[in-house]
Amino acid sequence: MKQGVLYVPDGTPAESALRRTTDLCVTAHQDDVELWAYGPIAACYAKRDKWFSAVTVTDGAGSPRTGDYGSFTDEQMKQVREKEQNAAALIGGYGFMAQLKFSSAAVKDGASPDVTADLTEILLAARPDVVYTHNLADKHDTHVAVALRTIAALRALPKDARPQKVYALEGWRDLDWMCDEDKVCFDTAGRPHLSAALLGVFDSQIAGGKRYDSAAEGRRLANATFFASHATDAFISASYGMDITELVFSDAEPAAFIAAQIEKFKKDVTDRLEALR
Repeated sequence: MKQGVLYVPDGTPAESALRRTTDLCVTAHQDDVELWAYGPIAACYAKRDKWFSAVTVTDGAGSPRTGDYGSFTDEQMKQVREKEQNAAALIGGYGFMAQLKFSSAAVKDGASPDVTADLTEILLAARPDVVYTHNLADKHDTHVAVALRTIAALRALPKDARPQKVYALEGWRDLDWMCDEDKVCFDTAGRPHLSAALLGVFDSQIAGGKRYDSAAEGRRLANATFFASHATDAFISASYGMDITELVFSDAEPAAFIAAQIEKFKKDVTDRLEALR
């Protein structure tokens, strides 16, 4: 990593911490992991044969701030956000926590190879079974950029280092619009106290004017209830993902892939309207 830091909560040597990872989440910002990937976190928590690890790509300088954090400089916010993210990694029992510390501008620069190179290095060292990142229909530019850099890094891996599955997660747009048969549901009901603890760590965001904790919990509850209109709930709380494994390990253009998903949704809506005229 060019400028990032690696934190291993239980003190395991870095190489071993990377190699034990089964589930790796790559996101843009500190707290994205805990907001969007709680299902995988809970599924790996306290397991002997599963380890959840995470990467945040940006440095936290652009975080919104009011109240007690209103006067903080970008450099001060970077330090706060790094400490918060590492605290979450400790609480969540992560295998490792990598913070790459790129600016949002650097992440969004598609001509720069640096972000992709760092992600490729981590993926080669960890060789996880499953990778999670942002979805291509997200409305946050940095989220979409991180998804694209993650896809590029995954495509750079030799075949024997590739994960078995790659999932794109909800964020600054949910995935409720997807056709039901394409939604991947992650159970987020387990250990609600753990979820609350993980989200509560990010005081700079909650006290700084954004109630991400309440919003994330509300979305998860709504997903579980509104998933099926003619069946009882399969989950108490759930988040949605999109399986992008086929996209990642092909030559398909990401824009064409997500456009096809949107067209499928459009067809579902228009076909229903025509059938019920």
